[in-house]
Amino acid sequence: MTSINNLANEIAKQLQAYTSEVKEQIEDAQKAVAKEGANKLKQTSPKDTGEYAKGWRVKKQNKTFVIHNATQYQLTHLLEKGHANVGGGRTSPRVHIAPVETEVIEKFTSDVERILRG
Repeated sequence: MTSINNLANEIAKQLQAYTSEVKEQIEDAQKAVAKEGANKLKQTSPKDTGEYAKGWRVKKQNKTFVIHNATQYQLTHLLEKGHANVGGGRTSPRVHIAPVETEVIEKFTSDVERILRG
């Protein structure tokens, strides 16, 4: 009977080791993909003075990574969606966040699938 108990304990120990290894690899993938997304946004953002494009940062909140603009965060939605002008009319949207977002999501999903396959 002890060999069955030992087998159960060994299986539990191996599952715990596998789980912690997978968690660590997924967190590394999160960090790498987030940094890659921030760098891509720095390249593709509209550059008037360059301050907006240089402001993209990665911040870890709890267990998630957030890509945000630290310098001119007020402009993100105005540039992405367009806005009304003071004298009337609208500016055309300069879509630069949405393509990077979809690219980052696809990359992270494929990385997680690769990690889980081993």
